[in-house]
Amino acid sequence: MNLIGFGLGDCPLLVIICEATMKKTVLNSWKWTAAVVAISVLAACGGGAAEEPAPTAEEAEAALVERARGIHERVITLDTHNDISVSNFTPERNYTTDLGNQVNLPKMEEGGLDVTWLVVYTGQGDLDEAGYAAAYENAIAKFDAIHWLTEEAAPDRIELAYTSDDVRRIDAEGKKVAMIAIENAYPVGLDLDNIRDFAERGGRYMSLSHNGHSQFADSNTGERDDVWLHGGLSDLGRAAIIEMNKWGIMIDLSHPAKTSNLETIELSRAPVMASHSSARAVNDVSRNLDDEELQALAANGGVVQTVAFSSYVNSAKNDAHRAAMRVIEEEIAAEIGFELVERSAIRTMSDDERNAYFGQMMEVRQRAGARAGEVADTAPPVDVADFADHIDYMVNLIGLQHVGISSDFDGGGGVHGWNNAAETFNITLELVRRGYTEEEIGMLWSGNLLRVLDEVQLVAQEMQAEEG
Repeated sequence: MNLIGFGLGDCPLLVIICEATMKKTVLNSWKWTAAVVAISVLAACGGGAAEEPAPTAEEAEAALVERARGIHERVITLDTHNDISVSNFTPERNYTTDLGNQVNLPKMEEGGLDVTWLVVYTGQGDLDEAGYAAAYENAIAKFDAIHWLTEEAAPDRIELAYTSDDVRRIDAEGKKVAMIAIENAYPVGLDLDNIRDFAERGGRYMSLSHNGHSQFADSNTGERDDVWLHGGLSDLGRAAIIEMNKWGIMIDLSHPAKTSNLETIELSRAPVMASHSSARAVNDVSRNLDDEELQALAANGGVVQTVAFSSYVNSAKNDAHRAAMRVIEEEIAAEIGFELVERSAIRTMSDDERNAYFGQMMEVRQRAGARAGEVADTAPPVDVADFADHIDYMVNLIGLQHVGISSDFDGGGGVHGWNNAAETFNITLELVRRGYTEEEIGMLWSGNLLRVLDEVQLVAQEMQAEEG
C-alpha cells in the first residue's frame, strides 16, 4: 500500500492507494482512482460547490407540519367512542350543522376525522323487568337516530359501515363514516336474542357493563366500595360472550371490572377490544387497564383504544387545572345565572336536561377558555403530549399492533389540543413528533381496530357455519 499526500489551499489531503489499484485497469490507471478519492475528500473539507445552509427552526417545524398533514390526509382516522343524544338527531337540530358539541359533520370535516363510532349508551339501572324495558327503549331510540342521520338526514355526507371493507369504500368515496357502538349490555335484558338483533342494527362492539354492576358482569366501579355482584361474570354474561362471538360483536373491556375482563378474555374465541381506556400504570384509575389486563388483551390479539379523557390521562394535573378553571367558570356562571352541578348529578338527568345543561356549560367553558391563560403557568391543562405518553407506554409494553385511539367526545372526553373533532390533526402531529412512521400512525388510527373487527367477524362466520 502506498500513501500519496498533497494539498489544496487550507485542505491537506492524504490519499491511500492500494497497490492493486495502481495497475492498469479498464478505468485506465491508478491516477483515476487517486483523483476520485481526492475529490471526495476535498468535498468533505468544504471544497467545491457551497453546501446548503441548515434549515432554521421555523423551516424545520414547517416541514414537519407539512409532512404530518400529508400523513393525516392519507391514513383513515377513526375514533371509537363518541356519545350522542337523540335530541341532536331531529330535522331541526342535527349533525349536519355545528351544534357546539364536540363531534358533528362540520367539525369532522374541518379536522379530518374520517370515522366516528356513535355510541348507544344506556346508564345502569335496576336489574328488573321495568329497568330492562326502559333500557331497551333507550337503546332502540339511539340506534334509530344513527340510522336516520346516515340514511335520511345526510346520506351524501356520512354512511353507516358494518365492516372494515365498508369503511375503506365509504372513505374512498369521500364521505364520512359512522359505526355503532353499544356502551352497556344492560338493554339486552335477559333475552340473549337481543344480541343478534343489535348486531343486525349495526352494533359492532358492546361492553358487558358500565358504571354499576349489570346482569352480565361486575363493573370497575366496585373498587369504590369493594362491593361486587358476581365476582366477575355471571352465568348470563358467559352465555352472552358466546352470542357476541357468534354474531360478530367485538367485546369491549373499557368499563367492566378486572375480574370480569380477564374471564372475558379467557372465554372469548375472538379478539377483544377496549373502546376507551388508557394505561393504569401511567395513571392509576379503575377505568384504565393495568399491565396484566393489557398483556392478556395482547395475547388474545385484541386492541386497546387509548382514551383522551383528561382525568384518566393525568388525574393530578387535571384536578389542579380544573380547580383553577372552576373558579373562573363559577364567576362566569354567576354572571349569566347558571348553576354548575357535579358530574354525578349530570348522570341522573334526562337526555333533554343533559343536552340543555351541556349547551349552557359549553358557553361557560368557551368564555372561561378565553381566560385560560390566567392559570397556564400555575395549573396547565392535560394535553395531547400527556395523552401520547399513554400510547407510548402501551406500544412499548404490548406492541404497536394492539394500540389505537379514542376520545370519548360528548361523554366527558377531550384534552387540550384535541378537545373536539376539528382538532384531530393535532394527534397525528404529536405522533410524527415522536417518530412514528406513516404506516405506524395508520395502524394506530384505524388499522389495528379494523383488523380486530375483521377477525371477530371471521370467528362469527365460523361459529354460524358450525351450527349449520
